[in-house]
Amino acid sequence: MKAMIFAAGLGTRLRPLTDHTPKALVSVAGRPMLEHVILKLKAAGFTEVVVNVHHFGQQIIDFLRTNDNFGLTVHISDERSQLLDTGGGIKKAASYFSGNEPFLVHNVDILSDTDLKELYRFHLHSGNDATLLVSPRKTSRYLLSAPQSHRLCGWLNKDTGQTKPEGFVCRPGQYSEHAFSGIHVISPSLFRYMDERWTGRFPIMDFYLQTCREARIGCRIAESLRLIDIGKPETLAQAEEFLKQT
Repeated sequence: MKAMIFAAGLGTRLRPLTDHTPKALVSVAGRPMLEHVILKLKAAGFTEVVVNVHHFGQQIIDFLRTNDNFGLTVHISDERSQLLDTGGGIKKAASYFSGNEPFLVHNVDILSDTDLKELYRFHLHSGNDATLLVSPRKTSRYLLSAPQSHRLCGWLNKDTGQTKPEGFVCRPGQYSEHAFSGIHVISPSLFRYMDERWTGRFPIMDFYLQTCREARIGCRIAESLRLIDIGKPETLAQAEEFLKQT
């Protein structure tokens, strides 16, 4: 099974920790974020991983080499010349995901208790081009899906009233509202929708929302998901306790 880890971010929310260190190597409970995610993927049966790099990218490359890639096949998608955001990063790495085999995508700064193997298997039988792991976690920005099919329909910022995609109308009670986890599974069939409109740097969520009427973008709802975003200083302190409980 294949996976991709987003490790190219600037880590601006974690400054000054990231002034001389990539976010992916910031320590959480004695181990770098990247190591936590790699070991979780390995435990779930993933054997081949693509890691994108930008900010202090050589440090990440050296860290992986020093640890013999944790016994996995690891490819580096090098974005040091241009940071491509999540969507552009996936498109740049497309050559590693040829054929029909899906791949799981995981933010480096997310810890969760989700069963990654179960999510992957769900996607395999779903018929989706992409499956997004979501939960009822409280936030201000929600993904909106059809209650029966769980197919992605739109996005809502409850603080501002902004919706996506353009022209989307959110009627009260019409859609299920869930928070995105930063974990998703993609089939290579999705790449056919990344035409010339989608070049350079772009967020994968914008792509999902713009193409969800054509591509089949589904949501996997994890009602009891426990998740922590460790990309913020205030959550670093909570992470060690979180890891003890998962």
